[in-house]
Amino acid sequence: MRSLVVVENVRRWPFELEGVEVVPARAYLVEPRFADMRRAAVYNLCRRIGYQSVGYYVSLLAAARGHRPLPSVSTLQALGHPPVLRTASEELDTEIQRSLSRLRGDAFVLSVYFGRNVAKRYDRLSRALFNYFPAPILIARFQRTPEGWRMASLRLGATSEIPDAHRDFVLESAESYFTRRHATRPRTTSSMRYDLAVLWTPDDPSPPSDERAIRRFVRAAARQGISAEIIGPEDYGRIAEYDALFIRQTTHVNHHTYRFATRAVAEGLVVIDHPEAIVRATNKVYQAEVFARHGIPSPRTHVMHEGNVSELAERVGLPCVLKKPDGAFSQGVVKVHTTEEAEARLRELLKESELVVAQEYVPSDFDWRVGILDRQLLFVCRYHMARGHWQIVAREGATQRFGRVEAVSLDEAPADVVQTALRAGALFDDGLFGVDLKVVDGRVLVMEVNDNPNIDAGYEDALQKNIIYDAIAVWFRTRLDRRGEGRGG
Repeated sequence: MRSLVVVENVRRWPFELEGVEVVPARAYLVEPRFADMRRAAVYNLCRRIGYQSVGYYVSLLAAARGHRPLPSVSTLQALGHPPVLRTASEELDTEIQRSLSRLRGDAFVLSVYFGRNVAKRYDRLSRALFNYFPAPILIARFQRTPEGWRMASLRLGATSEIPDAHRDFVLESAESYFTRRHATRPRTTSSMRYDLAVLWTPDDPSPPSDERAIRRFVRAAARQGISAEIIGPEDYGRIAEYDALFIRQTTHVNHHTYRFATRAVAEGLVVIDHPEAIVRATNKVYQAEVFARHGIPSPRTHVMHEGNVSELAERVGLPCVLKKPDGAFSQGVVKVHTTEEAEARLRELLKESELVVAQEYVPSDFDWRVGILDRQLLFVCRYHMARGHWQIVAREGATQRFGRVEAVSLDEAPADVVQTALRAGALFDDGLFGVDLKVVDGRVLVMEVNDNPNIDAGYEDALQKNIIYDAIAVWFRTRLDRRGEGRGG
C-alpha cells in the first residue's frame, strides 16, 4: 500500500522518509492520478481540518476512494465535539493521573507525534491518546482540578508547530512508524487487493488459535488476494489502515477485543468477531433467554439473582452447574452438590454480576463442538473431558489439563447434532461460531454458543486441513468484494 503524507504546503514537511510520498493537499483533491490510485494510506497533516475545509475534504475523499485516511472524518468530527473529549478524558483517567502525578502547576500541554512524546515517561499516555484519536500529530492540553487532572482540549497539530528542539524526535517517530508499518506487512504481490489485520498475541493465556494456525490463516488470505498482518493490542490506533479485522484473541465485552471490533465496524471494516456477536455469545444470560424463546433444546436452566437464591435446588436440581455470564474456557463455571454449597457459591458469584446462570448438571464423556461460518457447517469435533474431571479443561493451580480433541468427518457427524447446532448458531450472526452440544439419552442439548471458537493446527483442522482456513478467507473476500472496495489488480 502506498503511503501519502498530505499537507497544504510541502515545504512545511521538512522530512524525507523512504517509501513515503509528500503530496500537496490541492493536488490530492483534484489530480486524477490520486483519484485513480489504489491501495493508499493517506496521512492528513493539513492545518485546516474544520468542516468543509481542505483537510476535511482530504480525509473525506480518501475514504470515498477506498484509501485509508489518518485521521478519518469520524476522528476529525470527534476532536471538535466536547462530549466526546469529556468521555475520552474519563476513560483515560487512570493513565492521565498516573502520567501527570509528578507535575507541578495547573496546566500542561502534551505533543503527541505518531503516538509518542519526546519525554519517555509520557509514552503510555501518548499511545492511549493516539489509539483513541488516531492522527499523526495531536496537541493535548490538561488542566488540574480539585478532582485531579482533566483533558481540557485536544486538537490536531500542524508541522509548522513542531518546535526546532522536537524536529529530530519527530523525524525518528515518523521513521519508526512508517518502517514498522511496512516491515510488519508480509511481502505481497500486486495481486493483493485487500489488507486484513489479525489480532493475535503469542502471550494470550488461552489463545483461540496457535501460531501454526495463524500462519495458515495468513497463507489462506494470500490465496484470496488478501494481505494479512498480525497486530497486537498496541495497534488499536492503526485499525483504519485495513479493510478487515479478524480477532484471534479471547473476546470479552469489557476488553480491548471489543474495542477493536467496535472501532473496526465504525471505520467500515469487515469484522470477525462483530461487536454484536461478542455481546451475545459471551453472555450466558442472553443465551439462556434466546434458547428458551426459540425452543433450542438445552439442559434445565434458570437465571438466578439475589431474590431467588433459595429456589435453586427446586428450579434446577442438584448437583448443578453455576456459570458466570461472561465466563470463557470453563472459567467462572462451578459444580455444586448441596443446597448449602450452592447458595454459598451463588452469593459469591452474585457479588460480581447481577445475574448468574444455574444449569442442570448433564454428565457426558465428551461435548460435540460444531464450527459454523456464515450459518454453514465448517468443522465438527468431539471435545473429550479432561481425565478424571467433569470439564474439558481441568485447572490445578497454575496448570491446565485438556481433554482429547477428536476431529470428525463432516459426513460422519450425527445429522441431529449438526442441525441443532445450525439452528442455535443462526440466532447470533453470520460470522464464525462454535456450538457446544451434548447427547444424553438420545436427546441433543445445546450447552452454549461461542464466538471466537478454537481453531488450532492439528486439532480442529486435523481432517480438513486448509479447507477451514480457505473458507474463512473466502468469507472475508466475498464481503470485501460485495462492498466494492477493491484497490488493486
